[in-house]
Amino acid sequence: MQAFMSWLSDSFAPAMQNFTKRPWVAAISGAMQKNIPFILAGSLIFFYNVFRSYFLFLPDLGKIANYSFGMLGLITAFMIANQMMEKLYHFRYTLIAGLTSICVYMMFIKPEFTDGNMLVSFDRFGPAGILLGIVTGLFVSYLFHLYTKLGFLKESSLPDFVVGWIHAIIPILISIGCGTLLVFTFDIDVFSKLLSFFSPIAAFGQTLPGFILMALIPAIAMSMGISVWTFTGLQMPIFMLGITANIALVAAGQPPTNIVTYETLFTAALITMGGTGATLALNLLMLFSKSRELKTTGYICIGPSFFNINEPLVFGTPIVLNPLLMLPMWINAITSPIIVWIFMRSDWLNIPSKMIQVGQIPAPFSSVIITEDWRAIICYVVLMAVFLITWYPFFKVYEKKRIEEESANTNQQD
Repeated sequence: MQAFMSWLSDSFAPAMQNFTKRPWVAAISGAMQKNIPFILAGSLIFFYNVFRSYFLFLPDLGKIANYSFGMLGLITAFMIANQMMEKLYHFRYTLIAGLTSICVYMMFIKPEFTDGNMLVSFDRFGPAGILLGIVTGLFVSYLFHLYTKLGFLKESSLPDFVVGWIHAIIPILISIGCGTLLVFTFDIDVFSKLLSFFSPIAAFGQTLPGFILMALIPAIAMSMGISVWTFTGLQMPIFMLGITANIALVAAGQPPTNIVTYETLFTAALITMGGTGATLALNLLMLFSKSRELKTTGYICIGPSFFNINEPLVFGTPIVLNPLLMLPMWINAITSPIIVWIFMRSDWLNIPSKMIQVGQIPAPFSSVIITEDWRAIICYVVLMAVFLITWYPFFKVYEKKRIEEESANTNQQD
């Protein structure tokens, strides 16, 4: 164990930290975080619709969702290019590259033109297009980045504003020109090709092993102090395709089938009860700890924990690079998806069919709202019991160690 922990702390964790700082990785993470307001705007409308289903006199606000969450693919295309230029220190291109990415995205969704009208499925702008948005943003960013390497007009007698125009026009023409070549010359439907290419990954994501990995990888990352946002570039397309398919199935009068969605993993707060790694149970144990420091930390962190915010607990206890507390965090990220999967596949709990990505609603309230099923409370109780049993032996060993340290410190002061 000691050798494994040394490898984690001295080799693996620093390598992962360096990986997450790479511009292409950091840009995707940053773009996803900047997408949150648009996702939440749509989520609030879906949340509102839960109440509207009971109070029919409430007005229909669906258009707000359509033009916020429903434009997520297009927004992602802008954000990825914008963040890429920022991370690569091409600050003069942050807006231009983003806007160019929107233009290229509009080509990649391959609209049809009939009698002066542009015809395209509205779905291609939304969550189904998030993968296309990521690829488009990276595609445009790469071309802009290559252009900056040319050093064109580094020394010129032209006025600065003219040089600025030229430096903007050329990469715009290259990006849109390459898009035109792909779509209109070679007749490639980039949107459909990407979905076909990604479908095996999405299909695996909807399996139980895929579900476990979706919960486990962020838990491992967080236990080493690495932001869980690093993995959103891969997770979000799977989540979005899953929930949009569920919404479409319900609209067609069929039951939802995709368990692996953001709503199941995060918003329902069953698997992430208290935050990534299900740390609420640990926080509750800390409230009754015989260690003065652990008990104090527990009281400080309990408020955020109820709202599924566990950064204060993870870094304050600490769990990060602490072998006694990292392991139960990983175990929870394996056992909880299995339990939820069994509940949903056995028809003991409804599969979410509404897009609500407000992850700070405390369970079991969020669990009932997301699943629209009172049996979520039973699932919550089962999981809480499992989490407490998992955390308890590791916590008691760690508590004993902390008590001994506190005693030694007190003796030294005396």
